[in-house]
Amino acid sequence: MGGELVWWKHGVVYQIYPRSFMDASGDGIGDLRGIEQRLDHLAWLGVDAVWLSPCFPSPMADFGYDVSDYCDIDPCFGTLADFDALLAAAHARGVRVILDWVPNHTSDRHSWFLESRASRSSPKRDWYVWRDPREGGAPPNGWKSVFGGPAWEWDEATGQFYLHSFLKEQPELDWRNPEVVKAMHGTLRFWLDRGVDGFRIDVVHRLAKDPALRDDPEGGCHCESWGGERHIHAENHPDIHALLRGVRGVLDEYPQRMAVGEVFLTNPAEVARYYGKDDELQLAFNFSFLLSPWSAERFGAEIERMEGYLRQHGWPTLVLSNHDVPRHATRYDDPVLGDARARVAALMLLTLRGTPFLYYGEEIGMRNVPIPKERLQDPLAFTLHPNLTRDPERTPMQWEPVPGAGFTTGEPWLPIGDASTRSVAAQRGDRDSLLNLYRELLALRRAHASLREGSFRRLEAPPDVLAYERRAGDERALVALSFASEPRELRFEDAPLRRALSTDPGRALPERAGGLRLGPSEGLLLVLR
Repeated sequence: MGGELVWWKHGVVYQIYPRSFMDASGDGIGDLRGIEQRLDHLAWLGVDAVWLSPCFPSPMADFGYDVSDYCDIDPCFGTLADFDALLAAAHARGVRVILDWVPNHTSDRHSWFLESRASRSSPKRDWYVWRDPREGGAPPNGWKSVFGGPAWEWDEATGQFYLHSFLKEQPELDWRNPEVVKAMHGTLRFWLDRGVDGFRIDVVHRLAKDPALRDDPEGGCHCESWGGERHIHAENHPDIHALLRGVRGVLDEYPQRMAVGEVFLTNPAEVARYYGKDDELQLAFNFSFLLSPWSAERFGAEIERMEGYLRQHGWPTLVLSNHDVPRHATRYDDPVLGDARARVAALMLLTLRGTPFLYYGEEIGMRNVPIPKERLQDPLAFTLHPNLTRDPERTPMQWEPVPGAGFTTGEPWLPIGDASTRSVAAQRGDRDSLLNLYRELLALRRAHASLREGSFRRLEAPPDVLAYERRAGDERALVALSFASEPRELRFEDAPLRRALSTDPGRALPERAGGLRLGPSEGLLLVLR
């Protein structure tokens, strides 16, 4: 049952932060050979693809998001040969590989920027955004850096400012220069020719800015409005879409390749524009969904908003955690119902219409790990405030309840959380564990076209309950998710069930889909006969 399967559309993607997944060398930093050693876990879990956060050569000012060479591997992670071996091993297990491509900026130690910075007459001067100061020596405009302070850095040697949306060590490429476009397309082809299956594109909404460099107006209260400004000129410029059509053209030269964009905008209507007419991104992250509070109504509203914008052409993404936001098991934690909420979140992610993206450790309910001040690593802790550090969600994977958690035999680069119960080894043999719930849900997605590719329709439900139907042909699945702290009664049409699953492993499963009682923070999946 169902139509032709497309791996990036009907599969599940698992994000790996390479520094924290598995350390094969014993130096406390995860590496590519370590990832290869743990591929059997991913195959057993049932994911279809892995997304690797940046592993290119980098001074690590922003832990790989400051790239000094787009066509190699940083020695801390291994070699190109290690990458090729990992890619072959993943493909042998039916797992695709997505790389994190960072096209908005490079490292200030990239050879392109070193040449650009050498003099005003450098052939690569206009590969980056250089501007003269305003009267009195002020920066060219008032744009702010995401990481604090002005978005302009003064270069004494050449007497101009260069633009950086993030750290001063991350100068902005000028994508209005055709030579930059050609060079960056070449970096895509380098990896596509090696067999890479796709790319996650970093801060894609910043690829083009207002060419007149107009100041952003003050005010606003949304995610796009940090620094007291509404960023209508420094990001999300209409010219980005032509650039993305060029990127899509490169991807379309190769069969079954894809790109998912980090479009960090909280207006789903704007995010949906990055799909184009099926000629830009294949997928774009929906941050309004990720940032929702623990509320049936809010999640339901965000799902329906994005469904409406993508109905013509486009496929949703489903993600609750990544390397830049606190883990959702921590955000939605509760002294009594925290673990139950993590199970409901798993059921929601893996039964909605769209492509789920899981974050490493999510499958065992990893929480954020407190980081002592002397162990902080993230530049945000130093440029903005220690409380804004992203280190707690980047701590090492908890494989086993042993010293080093099975991640390393050395001193880990960040502290490791409690692996006594939240580890792969501790949960794998427990039939009722969160890990085995994820595995069962992944298997159900593969087995049922209604869950994998079916339509979505929200259903009437009591307060604090989100209910919906998934349908493909004659197959139907009903899902009910309770966000309440007390039981809820609901009624579906009376029909016999082909399969039932509850996030509460202790409950007796219904045989029909009529009147049902949901326990506190319980989710039910019912596949109708």
